[in-house]
Amino acid sequence: MGFLKRLLKNTADQPSTDKTTSKGLESAGQPRIFFSLDRDIDLYELEELCDKVGWARRPIRKVRKAIQHSFLVVTVWEVRNTNRKRLIGFARATSDCAFNATVWDVVIHPEFQSKGLGKGLMKFIIKKLRESDISNITLFADPQVVEFYRRLGFILDPEGIKGMFWYPS
Repeated sequence: MGFLKRLLKNTADQPSTDKTTSKGLESAGQPRIFFSLDRDIDLYELEELCDKVGWARRPIRKVRKAIQHSFLVVTVWEVRNTNRKRLIGFARATSDCAFNATVWDVVIHPEFQSKGLGKGLMKFIIKKLRESDISNITLFADPQVVEFYRRLGFILDPEGIKGMFWYPS
């Protein structure tokens, strides 16, 4: 059974709190993976995760503000039998709280990429947004990850809509 199937299969078997959803793999010394909605994140640990995938450094004060003003924040954690947890994934969404949400800052630690965890994270985010009755979910994707999002049901330029951007000169 693949990593993602084990991850999602065990969802129903795991107890969860209002802020944390366990997606456990805890057996025979394997780590347990869980998603959390808790916004109390060590921002330096988050920046280290972003460094691992080659993202440019961002001012911590701005990252804190972005998280505070996000509609949804999801972190992904690995817990080993030593009960030491490590941040291995992150994503957030902003929203008008009625119709639209945009997903931002989706990141999975390189050691966990290509194992289905990014797919699991995105499905979790979509599920949570849909539970809030948000039906229009958008995101911005670098060219190298467009196919990943396409496989999750995202489409480029639906109905010929073209995004427009304003940047300070």
